[in-house]
Amino acid sequence: MEITGKLLQLLPDVQGESARGPWIRGGFVIETGEDYPRKVAFTCFGEERVAMVKNIPMNSLVQVTFTPESREFNERWYTDLRCSRIQPFVAGQMPPAAAGMAGSWNPAPAAPAQPAAAPAQPQANFAQPPAMPANENDDLPF
Repeated sequence: MEITGKLLQLLPDVQGESARGPWIRGGFVIETGEDYPRKVAFTCFGEERVAMVKNIPMNSLVQVTFTPESREFNERWYTDLRCSRIQPFVAGQMPPAAAGMAGSWNPAPAAPAQPAAAPAQPQANFAQPPAMPANENDDLPF
């Protein structure tokens, strides 16, 4: 998934040690440019992705490629937006080729659609309504 917005804030880095070795997690917040702007927070895992965010100036337009993930803990659900790529936004530029993005889905182009035959139009077969007898006691204005 992709979203475009203005880079508002860098979140503090968190570092730790796991069974697989050291890790680092960073984050940032963007604001969308819609009629009703929304602020959206993303997380980045790994030194490479955390460094991507730090190289972009504040308040610049960015295009973020991300994957939403949810998990359950103590019968409550938590959703995380994991950034896989962030880059400066260039108007009119097509999104980067998905071939170089890990974990992305690149569907095959759809076959051109064949024109469908127009459905048959129903015949208008309306009978004339029955004539209503005139009523002298009718007080309707029409």
